[in-house]
Amino acid sequence: MDKQKLKPKLAEASLIKEVEFLRSEIEKHNYAYYVLDEPTIPDIEFDRLFQRLLALEATYPHLQTPDSPSHRVGAAPSTAFLSEAHQVPMLSLDNVFTEEAFFQFDHRIKQMIDSSEEIEYNCEPKFDGVAVSIIYEHGVLVRALTRGDGYTGENITQNIKTIKSIPLKLKKDFPDYLEIRGEVYFPLSGFEKLNQQALSTNDKLFANPRNAAAGSLRQLDSKITAKRPLAFYAYSAIYSEKNLLPDTHNENILRLKEWGIRTCPETAVVKNKNEVIHYCQQLLSKRHSLPYEIDGVVIKVNNIALQESLGFVARAPRWAVAFKFPAQEEITTLESVDFQVGRTGTLTPVARLKPVRVAGVVVSNATLHNMDEIERKGIEIGDTVIIRRAGDVIPEVVKPILEKRPLGTQKIILPTHCPVCGAKVVRLEGESAAKCEGGLSCAAQRIEAIKHFVSRKAMNIEGLGAKIIEQLVNAKLIENVAQLYTLSKVELLQLERMGDKLASNILEAIEKSKKTTFNKFIYALGIREVGEATAHQLSESYSDLNSLMQADIESLESLQDIGPVSALHIYSFFREPSNQNIIHQLIENGVHWPSKLEKAKNTDLSGKTYVITGTLSLPRDEIKAALLARGAKVASSVSKNTSGLIAGDKPGSKLTQAQGLGVPIIDENELKLILSKTE
Repeated sequence: MDKQKLKPKLAEASLIKEVEFLRSEIEKHNYAYYVLDEPTIPDIEFDRLFQRLLALEATYPHLQTPDSPSHRVGAAPSTAFLSEAHQVPMLSLDNVFTEEAFFQFDHRIKQMIDSSEEIEYNCEPKFDGVAVSIIYEHGVLVRALTRGDGYTGENITQNIKTIKSIPLKLKKDFPDYLEIRGEVYFPLSGFEKLNQQALSTNDKLFANPRNAAAGSLRQLDSKITAKRPLAFYAYSAIYSEKNLLPDTHNENILRLKEWGIRTCPETAVVKNKNEVIHYCQQLLSKRHSLPYEIDGVVIKVNNIALQESLGFVARAPRWAVAFKFPAQEEITTLESVDFQVGRTGTLTPVARLKPVRVAGVVVSNATLHNMDEIERKGIEIGDTVIIRRAGDVIPEVVKPILEKRPLGTQKIILPTHCPVCGAKVVRLEGESAAKCEGGLSCAAQRIEAIKHFVSRKAMNIEGLGAKIIEQLVNAKLIENVAQLYTLSKVELLQLERMGDKLASNILEAIEKSKKTTFNKFIYALGIREVGEATAHQLSESYSDLNSLMQADIESLESLQDIGPVSALHIYSFFREPSNQNIIHQLIENGVHWPSKLEKAKNTDLSGKTYVITGTLSLPRDEIKAALLARGAKVASSVSKNTSGLIAGDKPGSKLTQAQGLGVPIIDENELKLILSKTE
């Protein structure tokens, strides 16, 4: 063989061998330092190895691999995070706050499994960080997601790769597919340094370590994330091969460590409920000496087979619970109270406090919740008060210290009129919440009122999503729902990412929505306590809009299923001049519906009751609305009085019940025929 050709091959082989050696050494030392907490070489020696690897990969890019430790320095900035679905939902945990509540949890488990034997639990700190899911395929980190809403999270893979306590490649004997779940947190020492740096450069301070962790993980530029000293502890694993699952949760945790995944040394197995309480007390006693923030203990049934038999409720496992520690408290002075109006019209009293540091954060505002709480606690302006802050929850005023009450304190008085729009404020007897009756016209409620108005069950204006509505309001193109019907294409085209076709479609949908039904119009107004059923009842009970708007409380209360609370809300809504004005504008802008006389022509289904089940091509609420408009009733369960079961694909048990009772089964084609005959 030609020696000149052989030299490059030998050089290439030598380079590959050196790169592989460097990667192996770096990962070995990372494992010793971040997982075992037992560094084996000085930092300067580690830096030499790392810098040599960076230099080789920069000079020979073709030698780079996805699992190289060099990826921890961060990638080029991204423009957005993509959302991805979790293969297994990341559920929340139910909370307990007292020993008694945990004992009740333990008792419920014993009842469910019909056993009096003590339950073995796995206990671990509840980190005040960010829950993440990390996917390994064939031992290589391929994807990482935030918890998100529990079903869909954001892809943060590049940022997760920068965290040195998370291996890019697992050690030996791992399953082909492995999902690791755990908590990314900001060590307290690193958090203090980060805020000190921010102070020196006049940058924004992070409120707490959890916010710092969340903000770091959501950096579009992963090079910024790489500079933050984030850390990670795993608390569970999901396998592709079920037969690989160990018998206990704790064995699962120990196996993670063998693969090079960091787990919390404070994790422990306890034999019964009393040992759980002892563990919680011990951890609470050293809470402030831990190098990270925690807000409680996560308690899990240790036996995995028992976990599977206990199963889940809608949002949480039955076999786990979080024992929350008492929130941290401080004393300060209540200087004044403002009333903020929320998006649904609720007035929330907010305490303006003499600034005080609580749980590492300077607090100057705190919630007073509502007037009931103020009255119950006896809080007055000028009081010395105890405030509490738990995690990133809004601080609250716990109570006044009466022995420190000075002369001249002032009672906190609920405004009679909305501080935003001037409409009347209503607080019903027996209700804690006070609400602005401005409804359609209140600026604080504007966006939510419009979102509700255009929703599918209301005016059904397709294309007007939340973002477009927010843009319209923020650009001051609309101030209320009536102005939707005066929008022009020129105005719509001013919005970001609004094309000609989309603008035309929205205008067409707005025009189409002008023709509606009386009950949908009533529902669209967003009157408190008026859902679809109540809106339908009102549309059937009043001949036209004017008679409904003029109805007194007594006549409203006389209607079936409308009580005194709903009656007062309906009455107050229609007595508010700003609401009256917007309703009149809607009518003037062309919103209309069939009169009682027109509706009477289509009532040959009157007296009939239908039940809907299975999957149909038409939305179920549209079928229901069509049946109701033609005089029929729609029930949720089958009985001998059911006129017909409208059955789509996968009808379930209702089909069997209907067949047993001899109830006629109606398919979608027959349904369309029935509805067409009544038009």
